[in-house]
Amino acid sequence: MKTQLKADLMLILVTLCWGVSYYLMDICLNEMGALNLNAFRFLTAFVVAALIAFPRIKNVNRETLKYSLFVAMSLVFVYIGATFGVKYTSLSNSGFLCALTVVFTPVLAFFVKKQKPDRKLCIVVMMCLVGIALMTLNEQLRMASGDILCLMCAFAYAVDLLITETAVAKDDVDAFQLGVFQLGFTGIFMLILSFIFEEPVFPASGECWGSALFLAVFCTGVAFIVQAVAQQYTTASHVGVIFTLEPVFSGIVAFIFAGEILLPRAYVGAALMLVGLLLMEVDVKGLLKKQQNPKSL
Repeated sequence: MKTQLKADLMLILVTLCWGVSYYLMDICLNEMGALNLNAFRFLTAFVVAALIAFPRIKNVNRETLKYSLFVAMSLVFVYIGATFGVKYTSLSNSGFLCALTVVFTPVLAFFVKKQKPDRKLCIVVMMCLVGIALMTLNEQLRMASGDILCLMCAFAYAVDLLITETAVAKDDVDAFQLGVFQLGFTGIFMLILSFIFEEPVFPASGECWGSALFLAVFCTGVAFIVQAVAQQYTTASHVGVIFTLEPVFSGIVAFIFAGEILLPRAYVGAALMLVGLLLMEVDVKGLLKKQQNPKSL
């Protein structure tokens, strides 16, 4: 299996975890403030990761810590947008709007890093943008209240992907250590904000504890470490397109567990996004060449 494909499969697993996270956040927000919840999940994820992988992170260098801090600053805006977005709009809407990272990433990459997207990526981005629009806009072409926070999340996450891409390309930066320490910095920032604007508490019910721990370990710790490692073998724009699966997963979870039903056109949008992802992964030119020049027996 090619390294690129392995990285993509790892990122799809990450996306599945994040698709589930919107429903779990909705449960936790009944007992915890948004900043409080984010502090809990990131600090818990950091402690678990640090205990398990202490030998690999004990000799961290200044460059890795510097980029971990930069990534954490962007993640603060990502998760303020995502968590408050879940609070003030539907689970399906929040999932799909946060997926606009797929559009922001190549645009930022072009202006900041002068990375010109190829034709196939441009087509896939447009397909995903149309798919997201079909799933989120109402008959008046308006978004629900709170959607602006989800858009902030999408933009901030595009910034995060580009910072991570820059960091893991450097010889002095350890991708695994970056994945771990960004959790700690983000958790500290969120805890400070929680003390300023909220009253930090621990989960009270068993349901909230279970949801918060799953968010911390799988949707935060495992997900961000895997993302940092996988980005060594792919581009930020490529990752952004894969992450369009997140709203598809969140929509499925919202339907099964929260009873949210999408309009028929929304399912068309989801299908369009899935086709776009498949198009990105398939080497169309290579397949056409093989058909035009079949090997003789």
